[in-house]
Amino acid sequence: MKILLVDDARSVVMVMTSRLASYGYDVVHAANGQEAVAAFASAAPDLVLMDIEMPVMNGFEATNRIRAFEATKQWAWTPVIFLTSSDTVENLVTAIEAGGDDFMSKFVPEPVLQAKMKAMSRIAGLRKSLSQANQKLQDLASQDGLTGLCNRRSMDVRTDQLWLEAQAREQPFGLLMLDIDNFKKYNDHYGHQTGDDCLRQVAHAIDAAIHHANQLGMTHRAFTARYGGEEFSVIMPRATPQSILKVANSIVKAVYGLAIAHELNEAWGVVSISVGGALKNPAQGEVVDLFREADARLYQAKTLGRNRAVVDDSPNSVPKLDGVVDRTGFVESH
Repeated sequence: MKILLVDDARSVVMVMTSRLASYGYDVVHAANGQEAVAAFASAAPDLVLMDIEMPVMNGFEATNRIRAFEATKQWAWTPVIFLTSSDTVENLVTAIEAGGDDFMSKFVPEPVLQAKMKAMSRIAGLRKSLSQANQKLQDLASQDGLTGLCNRRSMDVRTDQLWLEAQAREQPFGLLMLDIDNFKKYNDHYGHQTGDDCLRQVAHAIDAAIHHANQLGMTHRAFTARYGGEEFSVIMPRATPQSILKVANSIVKAVYGLAIAHELNEAWGVVSISVGGALKNPAQGEVVDLFREADARLYQAKTLGRNRAVVDDSPNSVPKLDGVVDRTGFVESH
């Protein structure tokens, strides 16, 4: 257990540190409330032992600020025990109202100190387990169970947040809508379990392409989501016309490159994907309009023959797929 000990009296710090260290605890020091707030943010202690009367900032104000900091985090709560040499009723009430959880004399007998620390150590263990369980539940709630991608609900929340941010900063915002070509025929022909395997492979290929684009700096905080069924979305804050075209093209090629057999996918013979894109620079209006625009271009990519991307209304929007040969022997070069 890591303990943040806050006290301006060096003698108290030395004695208390020696006692706590003898129980096997890691002790971090702060000499006043201001230092305590900074140390709390950086050290992430499991317990705070807080003096009340200190220069610069007293313990009550420091605890208030610590609780305010915790309010910005998920599932954050750290026990705060006030240390004092005067066990007055007034101090006890003020300590609890400031966000403290207990009150202890600086000269507490050894058995009492050891017992309190054992209790705090158990609480620290429970807090860690609870935090991990909550994180797991949040992951399950935000991830698509089949592909592991961000699910539709989580995508909507993240997209709304990023859209508002882009509007406030007057930055561009792009997105892609993607659909596996002739997927119903694939499911009917190969079976739903094979269809699930196909969805997982395609999802991984899309996500890998976006991860690579983020690493290269081609995209910024872009992420992939399963929109529903065989449809996916890629959200691209700060996109440019060049980046949205390159990313869309890379996804089309990556999925085609999986070479998953699909006898009923017309001329291609393997699983392919069609992509529609849209970009607002700067972001303005409603983000739902951007989805509609991208969806319309997805439909256009389908009518042009599938296995391609359309991200704007210019002829150059449809990328060349040099070297991609359909089943008639024709080399696609749009």
